[in-house]
Amino acid sequence: MSKVVKFGGSSLASAEQFEKVGKIIRADKDRRFVVPSAPGKRDAKDTKVTDMLYGCYALAEEGKDFKAELKAIKERYQGIIDGLKLDLSLEEEFKIVEKNFKEKAGKDYAASRGEYLNGIIMANYLGYEFIDSATVIFFKENGEFDSEKTNEILSERLKDCKAAVVPGFYGAYEDGRVKTFSRGGSDITGSIVARAIKADVYENWTDVSGILVVDPRIIPNPAAIETITYRELRELSYMGFSVLHEDAIFPVRREGIPINIRNTNAPEDNGTWIVGSTCQKSKYVITGIAGKKGFCSINIEKDMMNAEIGFGRKVLQAFEDNGISFEHVPSGIDTMTVFVHQDEFMHKEQQVVAALHRLANPDVIDIESDLALIAVVGRGMKSTRGVSGRIFSALAHKNVNVKMIDQGSSELNIIIGVTNDDFEIAIKAIYDIFVESQL
Repeated sequence: MSKVVKFGGSSLASAEQFEKVGKIIRADKDRRFVVPSAPGKRDAKDTKVTDMLYGCYALAEEGKDFKAELKAIKERYQGIIDGLKLDLSLEEEFKIVEKNFKEKAGKDYAASRGEYLNGIIMANYLGYEFIDSATVIFFKENGEFDSEKTNEILSERLKDCKAAVVPGFYGAYEDGRVKTFSRGGSDITGSIVARAIKADVYENWTDVSGILVVDPRIIPNPAAIETITYRELRELSYMGFSVLHEDAIFPVRREGIPINIRNTNAPEDNGTWIVGSTCQKSKYVITGIAGKKGFCSINIEKDMMNAEIGFGRKVLQAFEDNGISFEHVPSGIDTMTVFVHQDEFMHKEQQVVAALHRLANPDVIDIESDLALIAVVGRGMKSTRGVSGRIFSALAHKNVNVKMIDQGSSELNIIIGVTNDDFEIAIKAIYDIFVESQL
């Protein structure tokens, strides 16, 4: 077997954490390809190295002195090196970083040094080969990730490699300029490496024992998810689940490689398995609950709307023409409601209303703000009767007024609209009826 293991910033924040990671990797000979993040926070008051690098580079870009800030970053890495008792110096690497900062090599270059330098330490600590991601992960000139070129070159580079460290978060344009993924991009790098070596498993190690059914800030100590499909995770990620960068799903999904979310601080826990499909039933009817606040609804009414060909297109064109994307569009015989992000819509409200009158000629337009959307997701819902009824019953019991309910044709998810004020109450009610009570 071959496993790719990615470790997040909290897992590599100090020498003590590095030692935990080392034990995990050495405990399984199949863990031969390692993707490290930059050092994260050591405690709540600490600063991530990536943020330190951004701040340091901002001074360099303004032509100000940044020696003190760069020295603080050096000390973070030196603390790890000393704690691990490594015979390693990053002095020459920091001279190059300082030179490139002065020459204004770019924010992406600056941010990438966190993973790059941590990768050098990790390779030295494990005795693995170090591979600079800028030489094997590529972006097109328009900034789009070049998946096929990357897979071809990376596969060839790793073909005869016994064990390697490939830093997360960044790659390069064809001319060698460094380009980063968005925040959390080390997840993507791990997925890319897993695809390139056709790994049996992609282990993503973080500071939680897998994916939780619901946000622990809303429900204390919620249940963990044992197995979740890519489709379920995609639905939940879109609504705010943030355990894994959603773009990390695609490279492994196409190869059928499972992802295992594990906890560096509790390696004995099984964590959560993310798979393409499974015959395993969920422990609960639902797999997860996620949601976001800050939406508004635009309700359009028009007699005989259902008989007017192209009415829906005209309505959505009013939003498209103003650069606003929609979230959900539930409709009735003579009504159609469009849910949009409030912060996108509020500044263009009257332009959209005018466009709706011009294009669709509705009888009534009614706008409601400060709404939240909640996604209840689960492959088990398809084979279970009365799921919607139980949701309505739970919300009614807590005096929550449901503004909208929308179920996809796959029966994988149900979207519920409530007011922002009822958001947490609604999630607690749904969690209670499907997980705590299991009525």
